[in-house]
Order: sequence, then structure tokens, then C-alpha cells
Amino acid sequence: MNKAVDPALMQAAEAVGSTTGLTPAQLAAYWLPFTANRQFKKAPRLLTKAAGMYYEDYRGRQILDAVAGLWCVNAGHGRPRITQAIQAQAAEMDFAPPFQMAHPKAFELAERVAQLAPAGMGKVFFANSGSEAVESALKMALAYHRVRGEGTRTRLIGRERGYHGVNFGGISVGGMIGNRKTFGLAVAGVDHLGHTHDPKRNLFSIGQPAHGADRADDLERLVALHDASNIAAVIVEPVAGSTGVLIPPQGYLQRLRELCTKHGILLIFDEVITGFGRTGQPFAAQTFGVVPDMITCAKGLTNGAVPMGAVIVKDEIHDAFMTGPEHLIEFPHGYTYSGHPLACAAGLGTLETYAEDGLLTRAGELQDYFAQAVHSLRGEPHVIDVRNIGLVGGIELAPLPGAPAMRAFNVFLDCYEQGLLIRTTGDTIALSPPLIIERGQIDQIVDMLRGALRRVA
Repeated sequence: MNKAVDPALMQAAEAVGSTTGLTPAQLAAYWLPFTANRQFKKAPRLLTKAAGMYYEDYRGRQILDAVAGLWCVNAGHGRPRITQAIQAQAAEMDFAPPFQMAHPKAFELAERVAQLAPAGMGKVFFANSGSEAVESALKMALAYHRVRGEGTRTRLIGRERGYHGVNFGGISVGGMIGNRKTFGLAVAGVDHLGHTHDPKRNLFSIGQPAHGADRADDLERLVALHDASNIAAVIVEPVAGSTGVLIPPQGYLQRLRELCTKHGILLIFDEVITGFGRTGQPFAAQTFGVVPDMITCAKGLTNGAVPMGAVIVKDEIHDAFMTGPEHLIEFPHGYTYSGHPLACAAGLGTLETYAEDGLLTRAGELQDYFAQAVHSLRGEPHVIDVRNIGLVGGIELAPLPGAPAMRAFNVFLDCYEQGLLIRTTGDTIALSPPLIIERGQIDQIVDMLRGALRRVA
């Protein structure tokens, strides 16, 4: 027997039911991820269609997508080549076991991804999400040192205000307070670098801030504390997205690379957000001119059409595992859906779409115009900082006293009602539009956001 349904949910369901067919029980049953469930179910925001730069909601309204779905729909919505690739693969073969078996498209996609990566990063391991890619990379780092005879290297180093997904390894190396407060101690043997945000010196920086390269030297503090012989890897986002769009200071990533090399520590770039054109190159590693030892990626890999993640690895890391009897499994890790046929088909269709439309470098072509547009919000009500790189923008708002994150959420709700989808994290508004965006749409996003800032208290 169904449990009693909240009257507010009943009212919400009746309001949208004629169009969507949702019942009160259906509204009650679904526990939404990373969502204020009670608020949502009183006024559901239901998307029903998508094409190009726009969603359509259950009322038939167009919603301009300023966040590429969730940082992932880089080529825009409803791209025919991707859709057709998925349809054809589903008709041909729905699933192939990934353990001791494979299918051709997995090899083809891995090769295509490796060709886009920095030189020397020629091996690709598939997962199903950014969170799983991070878990895979952390396990690779630990196992790599062990197979090389340095099994004492077990400590993992993340960074304050870092986000590396929601699995236990990811929240352990991550440094976002909300995730850590909710789930407590996760994986032991983890430490954190200080974050790079420096509002005293870098407010309203256009592109990379001038100050803060020395913050990479915090790694020397951790080496002195733990000794390099006990540290396996450092994982950072080149651009920290979910914590509020923090751009790396000039020289910071280069210095971090130098220190990791000096101490024999692997450097992992979490490019789940920045991968596949977001910063103006296929990967942020190329934008910033720094080659890590591993890159985790996901979102833009399939344009969000089918869940998929990957770890791109330097050849010598992969090769270190290829020892011992050939019939034994070298790296005992993977997932039932690793390299899933539909995901690989979507990935191939996505990379072909990127290539045909020149999308992997389009952010570089638009970044100056985008920067000028988002920085025009300086001086608007509540705006205390603006940050940008490529086609990523962060507009930080002064929080409402005693109600952190509420002001930005109110801006989000106002924008949605006006037909604009943005994303908020804390009191920062994040923008990451599809790479197909035109200048006029950039202007439209900023003008609509400007209006919301002026309306919201």
C-alpha cells in the first residue's frame, strides 16, 4: 500500500499532471540527487525536450542552456550524428562483457581519445562517470607504485575546495566541506594542499590570476610532514568547477608539476569538467601547457548522451603493469559497464561532431568576448567577484546574512522562470554554455542574469 502523500506534492502533481502525466505517487517516489527535494516537489522544474542551445519544459517554454546540461553537453543538444550512432549500436549489439572480452568500438574510441591527449598519454581506461574515473585513477596510482617496488607510497594528496566526485575515494581527496560534513571520515591516508583562491589580490581577474603560483609550494610542507617515499599522487582540478569556478594562478600548475616530478609523485588532473574543449583546447593540460601523469574525464566524452568516464594514462604507467605471467590479470579493477557499446558509439559520434564543427578550440575563439560579457556584471547588485577561463564563468555573490547559498539559489529560480538555466554552487553562479554558443546568446545569457541580479534581494 502506498504511503500517504504530502498535500503539497499532490498540489504540485495536479499542476503539472495534465501535461506530464505524473501522479502524486511518482513525484513522491523519486529521490532526486543533489537537489532540495522538498522545494523541488512543490514547484517541479521538468524538462521534456532539448535541441541545440535550448531545453523545453513541460509548459512548452524554451530554456536557454547556459551550463551545457551539467557541464557535459559541449556540442549542444540533439546532435544527429550522436543520436544515430547510439541507435545503430543498440540495434546491432546492446552489451558486450568487458572482462576477458571486448568489442571493436572500445578500441576505436580509446585510440581517438588518446590522439587528443598530450603526447605520451596513449592509454585509456574506461569507467562510467567522473566519480568512477577518479576512483580508477587513485587505485592506479597506488598499484603503480606497488608494482614498481615502492609500496610505501600510499598517501593521496587532494586540495582544499577540490571536487572529485561522490565515491569514497573522491570525497576523501576532495575538499568541499558539504560533502565531507555529511559523510565524515572516508578513506584514511589522505592530506590536502591549500586552495588557490586569493580574493585579497585576485578579485575580478580576467583569465588566470596573476598571484598565487607560490601556493603550489604547499606540497613541500606535506612532503616534509609525510616524506615523499610515502606519497603516491596529487590530484587537482586544473580549473576547480563545483567549488565556484576557481582559475589556477599563473605558474601554479607548472610549479606543481615540477614538485611532483622532483619527489616522484604522480600528478593527476581531474578534467571531468574541463575536458573536451571547455578551456579552448581538447584538455586543460594543453591550455595551460602542463602534462600530468593521468587525466580523468567524463562529461564531454559522450556529450552527456550516455554515461561514460575514462582515465588517460602515460604509457610508462600502463607498461609498468605489463609484467609477470601473461594469463594473469595485471590490474584487477573495472566495472560491468566499462566501455559499454552504446557509450562507445556515443563517444565516437561526439568526437566526430567536435571535429566537424571545430568545437574543441571554439572556446579559445570566444573567450575574450565571453570574458568581456561576464565581467560586465561587475558592479551589479550582490556581485563580489567574477572569474573566467575559456567558456567557463563564475559570478560570486555576497551571501544573505545567516542564509548561505540562498541568494544564488534565488537567482537560479528567477532565471529559470525567465527562460535561462544556470547553475549555482554555494553563492557562486557558474556558467559553462555549450561550445556551439553564438555571441548573441552570450549577450542574452548575461542580460538575463543581470536582470535577475537586480530583482533578487
